[in-house]
Amino acid sequence: MGNDGGSIPSRRELVKEAARNPSATELKESQHSQQEYYWTTDPLSQRPLAAPIVSDCNGRLYNKDSIIEYLLPSQDEVEKLEAEGVLQGAVKSLKDIVDVNFTVDFSHRGEMNGTTNIAQWICPITNERLGPGAKAVYIVPCGHAFSASAVKEVSDELCMTCSSPYASNDVIPILSTAETDIARLSLRIRDLRVRGLSHSLKKAVGNKKRKKIAEATEVGIKNPASLKAVDKNGDTVSRTASPAHGIKDVGIKNASTASLTAKVMEEQDQRNKRRKHEGNENLKGLFSSRGSTKSSRANGDFMTRGFSIPANDKR
Repeated sequence: MGNDGGSIPSRRELVKEAARNPSATELKESQHSQQEYYWTTDPLSQRPLAAPIVSDCNGRLYNKDSIIEYLLPSQDEVEKLEAEGVLQGAVKSLKDIVDVNFTVDFSHRGEMNGTTNIAQWICPITNERLGPGAKAVYIVPCGHAFSASAVKEVSDELCMTCSSPYASNDVIPILSTAETDIARLSLRIRDLRVRGLSHSLKKAVGNKKRKKIAEATEVGIKNPASLKAVDKNGDTVSRTASPAHGIKDVGIKNASTASLTAKVMEEQDQRNKRRKHEGNENLKGLFSSRGSTKSSRANGDFMTRGFSIPANDKR
């Protein structure tokens, strides 16, 4: 190096600004700035949050029109992939979101970027400000938003605005960073999916088909004789493929298909055993038995006759 106007840094200059872990104050400032962004901006469209506002099972806020645009078919694959990365599989239909009903404080208007005025949200019970740094929750399925302290002090599980009943597990924290809240929300949506419900407590998409399969399976377990099938000869046969009837368990869920498959496999096993015992006639014709005479060997074919050197020609 040299003659290029640059300089070679010394060790003292390199270690002067060594990397260090952020302090508690710096962590709080970064979390606050991140919370302020998500409380005021839609992460899908990068536009300011404006009514109607919706939330997913993780308590994140979106503009409803952005969710609708995401769910509609689109030819822009890049934008679709970016939206999927933001949502992380939490929204697959409109049943996976809940309209959040915030109470607006019209006496105070906030500003974002110095140009766009946004509404200030408050708790209708305590008048506390709902935003970055505040513990806010909303209730499923009505969607009314309150401060977390107001909901905790209420003994009856009834919405304080519309008096609709709710379960304690259906109180969703908004943009919470606490690990306990994140774990509880993850466990809640997992339990709802097992029960065939979505975040809004409505039946999940495709639940009808799963319900029919479950009902058919349950009927088959309770009353196996009720499941009948008709074979090629017109005889009625049971769909249950159980070892008690001499049918092998082939690991197929469909009873009729399992019965037919077990039957075919049994026929193949019998055919293979028969072949082993009887042998192959084509192979028998190529070889002779050990006890054959010289005349039979002389009259045999090239495979069974073999070759021997006459005694006079031996040296």
